[in-house]
Amino acid sequence: MNVLIDNLSLYAEGLLGTVELTVYSSLLALALGFVMASFRVAPVASLRAFGTAWVTVLRNTPLTLLFFAVLLGLPRFGIVLPFQLFAVLALGCYTSAFICEALRAGINTVPTGQGEAARSLGMTFRQTLGLVVLPQAFRSVIPPIGSTLIALAKNSAIAGSFSVTELLGTYKTLNELGYNIVWTFVWIAVGYLIVTLSISAIFNVLEKRWGVAR
Repeated sequence: MNVLIDNLSLYAEGLLGTVELTVYSSLLALALGFVMASFRVAPVASLRAFGTAWVTVLRNTPLTLLFFAVLLGLPRFGIVLPFQLFAVLALGCYTSAFICEALRAGINTVPTGQGEAARSLGMTFRQTLGLVVLPQAFRSVIPPIGSTLIALAKNSAIAGSFSVTELLGTYKTLNELGYNIVWTFVWIAVGYLIVTLSISAIFNVLEKRWGVAR
């Protein structure tokens, strides 16, 4: 218990860093995932190809390798940003591939007749997708999106190896100060539980309100 009480500010800083990474990366992943899912079901072949390539590359690339590519590769092109922003880009882009597939699976559950009826009324693809298909698909994808964002919160631990302030990185300082490493990791695990259970609670509320009735 002493390791927590004596270093409460350090744990709080790490927890805040993890929460910020999770929130910002989740927003980016949701936005990109929505765009890529739209591309994957678009009637334009080039958009479908781009969406497919995005998902295929990112889903099959180790996240650590993606961190290296972003943090070490982008500066070579003159793009110099704070490490936290680099981490958000890596986490957000990586997770967007999984969000995209969850959304696409939800879109595929919507009867094709819904889209055909919308188009027969003169609605454009964008209107059909945004006003008819996605609102129905959203109800079935709440659980998988929640699970994906929980995985994102845990994946944020990788950012600590790249000089980004987050919860897991606190063990280095505490280890150097001579604290028991077992209790150090116990309280780190508690911090991650707080974050992941909070996400789970939010999506449980969303599922009860808008999810598919069982």
